[in-house]
Amino acid sequence: MKVLLFSRYGSQGASSRVRYLQYLTYLREKDVDVTITPLFSNRYLAALYGGESRWVEAIKGYAKRFYTLFSVFRYDVVIVEKELFPFCPAVAEWLLYAMGVPYIVDYDDALFHRYDCHTRALVRTVLGRKIDRVMRYSKVVVAGNEYLAERARRAGAQKIEIIPTVVDMERYKPDYQEVDKVPVIGWIGTPKTTRYLKPLWSVFEALQKEMPVRFVAVGGRAEDLVGSPIEAWPWSEMTEVDFIQKFDIGIMPLEDSPWEKGKCGYKLIQYMACGVPVVASPVGVNCNIIDPGVNGFLANSPVEWKAILHGLLQKGFSARRAIGLAGHKRANEQYSLQSQAPRLLSVIHMAKH
Repeated sequence: MKVLLFSRYGSQGASSRVRYLQYLTYLREKDVDVTITPLFSNRYLAALYGGESRWVEAIKGYAKRFYTLFSVFRYDVVIVEKELFPFCPAVAEWLLYAMGVPYIVDYDDALFHRYDCHTRALVRTVLGRKIDRVMRYSKVVVAGNEYLAERARRAGAQKIEIIPTVVDMERYKPDYQEVDKVPVIGWIGTPKTTRYLKPLWSVFEALQKEMPVRFVAVGGRAEDLVGSPIEAWPWSEMTEVDFIQKFDIGIMPLEDSPWEKGKCGYKLIQYMACGVPVVASPVGVNCNIIDPGVNGFLANSPVEWKAILHGLLQKGFSARRAIGLAGHKRANEQYSLQSQAPRLLSVIHMAKH
């Protein structure tokens, strides 16, 4: 079977990497030949995170995608990550539908809120229902969680499958080394999402005054963390697992807004797969991933964050490891590449027929 993947990003884009690129080896073993054509290149992402102009890379991406659309008839199934052309009406998706080209569309966040909650009335008017149309024209909508699936239902999608964001359990695994070290409370993300940490700066400062503890942000920029006790550690695909394994507690603070309700809890899944106990905001899918007191905790305010983190630090290594191992079990059973890859293969075959 031949599949054309219109991914959002290249190998450096987290959403594309975890939603599809990590499945490629499995799919090829199952005789599914996947051709990948990203919209935004790794250079685009480097410019985005570096605060540089990215217009040239964006224009190149749009032009290449437009050209690639003429080759869709060579493939049995087309997979679209999110949409074909951001901030353009769903004309290209409608053409695929009208020409009988079966496509799967995938969402791991509430992209529709980028349009229907936009600050500009013109964008809300012209594009507010765009993603509903993309969903409706598709053969199958793959949603990362129930919130996204419910939107697809209301949009009138033909078929909907919920496949969570996953990690490869061959890479992510516990590596406990009980040593006499200062505990590390860690977070992983991008420079664009370190803003979720800022409401907790005062909590971190208060904890450091009461006990030895370090705070790290893998993927954060030092200049964005000035004035906080947080250390910035550089992210790379090669080192991300090693860094998470150094965490004693993994955190995922979020705002409670429509956009955040669409997130798929990838940070939590990474931490849990490495056997790290987790603390997160009770927003969206976090409430489904975490079983409070068993594999992690939910904190709804700075006071709760401080109390929970303080309690976990006081519990000591053995107690934290027990919670972490419960999380590892949950990740292995429900949020692993190994458990979900056959389901994705089934969806691809479903779209073909």
